[in-house]
Amino acid sequence: MQHRTVFEVMTHDVVTADPGTPFKVIAHLFAEHDISAVPVIDENRRILGVVSEADLLRATAELPDLEGRWAGVRLLSEERGMPDAETAADLMTSPAVAAQSSWSLVETARTMHRKGVKRLPVADETGRLAGIVSRSDLLKPFLRRDSAIRDEIAHDVLVGTMRLAPEAISVSVAEGVVNLTGHVDERADIPVIVRLCRWVDGVVALHESINYTYDNLALDVEQPR
Repeated sequence: MQHRTVFEVMTHDVVTADPGTPFKVIAHLFAEHDISAVPVIDENRRILGVVSEADLLRATAELPDLEGRWAGVRLLSEERGMPDAETAADLMTSPAVAAQSSWSLVETARTMHRKGVKRLPVADETGRLAGIVSRSDLLKPFLRRDSAIRDEIAHDVLVGTMRLAPEAISVSVAEGVVNLTGHVDERADIPVIVRLCRWVDGVVALHESINYTYDNLALDVEQPR
């Protein structure tokens, strides 16, 4: 049983900027490619930061950043003699939050949620830009057919991994919701089965009605001979 990594769902052909890319060029990139952020990379494709639409707006409208600090580049330039934000180097959020190409979709989704971002640049094992992943990319596994989900659970999880007889547990899937019905010898197998099935790509929810012969979770029950 294999689980998708972020490498399998990310966009590989990435629109990028270098540190010297002008403000207006970045704005044109957003409009031309219908995107809302670009990774900023050096000559070796190492990720230096990310420029988003929010970064452009903050630079022109003098809005606070996500942590409540005033980014107001134009305001600062007037009061302190600092230059306006003219290039990607001035605008970008750095260091960039990046995913690793080997990350699971769950790990990637958690990072996006924790950092409050809609997309992440993806780095390969050398730290170079490999792609970019968005929230919509992470939802791609949920487009799997119910029949494909059912076959993976029945064959790969229950028979292949758990070594159960094919008739031990019945599997049905409707709109990504899995129902398991059947019987196992040991009660301790049930939470393992549930956990493995939930890991299958495309599973929205899981319900089980599995009986058992031996309650090996109860310490006062002697295992039958």
